[in-house]
Order: sequence, then structure tokens, then C-alpha cells
Amino acid sequence: MSQEKSKPAIISANGCGCLVLLMCIGLITAIALPSYLNMANKAKQSEGKQYVSSINKGQQAKFAENGTFSTSVDNLGLGIKTETTNYKYSVRATKQAAFNYAVSKHKTEKSYVGGVFLVPAYPNAAKDEMTITSILCEADDRVTIEPLKPTYQNGKVICGKGTTEVTK
Repeated sequence: MSQEKSKPAIISANGCGCLVLLMCIGLITAIALPSYLNMANKAKQSEGKQYVSSINKGQQAKFAENGTFSTSVDNLGLGIKTETTNYKYSVRATKQAAFNYAVSKHKTEKSYVGGVFLVPAYPNAAKDEMTITSILCEADDRVTIEPLKPTYQNGKVICGKGTTEVTK
């Protein structure tokens, strides 16, 4: 058996590259973190959009069955909680419309309002020739208050001031 002499470790002047590696990780984190946080906020906002859209559809079904809009989220039978970690949900109804709200609990997400309207089926339609139309609006700013409700004007449903229609 021969014995080999172990060679002493040689440390180069460049070091082990750990500092360069840490700098690269820091740079990647600085670039990716804002994008990741933005995606997280969008995921939270999608909850508000989806819930209000579901409540809008529930209001349409409720009106088709009973001839009235629901005055509460629970009465729609959708299984939607009126409060989650991110939003508070509520409904206001009249004989001609229902307004469905997702109000953000944090200033990091936008609030939403949906409207379901009983409107003439066509211009100058008789009172018994009505149809239902809906709209989903997103607050332009990240606020924790109810957005202004949409309205029906000149044969069109439009979002309230400070909100923008969510397109499909």
C-alpha cells in the first residue's frame, strides 16, 4: 500500500465566489419580488371580482325565479361568506336593480361593485317587455370604501364615477 500525501488547500485570491453569488441572488430578488407581490395582490383581487360576478349571476337567477332581487348575500344560496380575509361582501336592492359590493379590507386591493338592472328589452318597449342586464365595475383607486354604484342611463348601464368596467 502506498500512502499519498494530502495536498494543502489552496485559497485563490478570488475567494470562493460566495460574495458574487450573494450579490446575484440579491439582484434577482430585487427584480422578482415586486412582480411576485403584484401577482399576490392580483390573486386577492380576483376573489373580489369572482364573488361579485357570482352574486350578479345569483341576482339574475333570483329575479327570474321570484320577480325580485335579493337583499342579502345569504338569501342567494351561493355559499359565499359575507366576509373573508380580504373583502366584505354586501347587497343593496330596489325593485329595479341590485347592487353587489366587494369592499377591500386592505389598501392593497381594489374594491368592486356589480349592478343587475331590470331594463326595457328594447327602446320604447312596453312595461311587460323587460330584460335583465348586469355590469361589474372596479374601483380606480385602492380604497376601503364602497365604490359608487353603476347606473342605467340613456339605454346603457355604466359604471359610477371613480370606477371602470371590468371586461371579460
